Amino acid sequence: MPAERKLDLATIKRLVVAGWTGRNVAALEAHITELEALGVKRPKSVPIFYRNAVSLLTHAAEIQAVGDKSSGEVEFVLYALDDGMWMGIGSDHTDRKAETINVTLSKQMCAKPVGTTLWRYDEVKPHWDKLTLRSFVSDGGARRLYQEGPVTNMRPPEELIKLYTGGDRLEPGTAMFCGTFAVHGGFSYGGTFDMELEDSVLKRKLTHSYRTVSLPDEG
Repeated sequence: MPAERKLDLATIKRLVVAGWTGRNVAALEAHITELEALGVKRPKSVPIFYRNAVSLLTHAAEIQAVGDKSSGEVEFVLYALDDGMWMGIGSDHTDRKAETINVTLSKQMCAKPVGTTLWRYDEVKPHWDKLTLRSFVSDGGARRLYQEGPVTNMRPPEELIKLYTGGDRLEPGTAMFCGTFAVHGGFSYGGTFDMELEDSVLKRKLTHSYRTVSLPDEG
């Protein structure tokens, strides 16, 4: 039986959000370009690692965000725990308006919803190329596919860890979001965001869903 465990957010002491992690140059450029269209500057390096407050992590089914220009993006999340490396699913929810001013600030402004269940990384590593990420959004009450692709679109976990730490492991208590890919049909703001990580070999899925409530922007 594959190992699973529940994520205890109290054990996480550091939150790292890796950006621009794509392996496919064309796909990475597409994601950079779609953000440039919104006024977001190109990153100073690829990949890049943003440190955010660990208090942003949440299992909540509802988050609040100022204004109506924030959106989610599905990612696999690595967790360095006392008993080894685990992985889960999460959304690097980001304020797209603030992103045009300062990317680190935009990421710090929003909660980071994460799923409650984790898989042991060593059990999925042998068939890493068989894992697929998807997200769905609600547009006008209709659910549509928003993102879809294999986790191999992003750099391997070992490479990201080495680029971030200079070594071969994350410090216990660290959560690392590992990047995403371009969306279908442009950005979707607010509403419901559903995400999943499918393991077609072990026939299982990680899922999480949340809704965004917009708070007034009084300037």
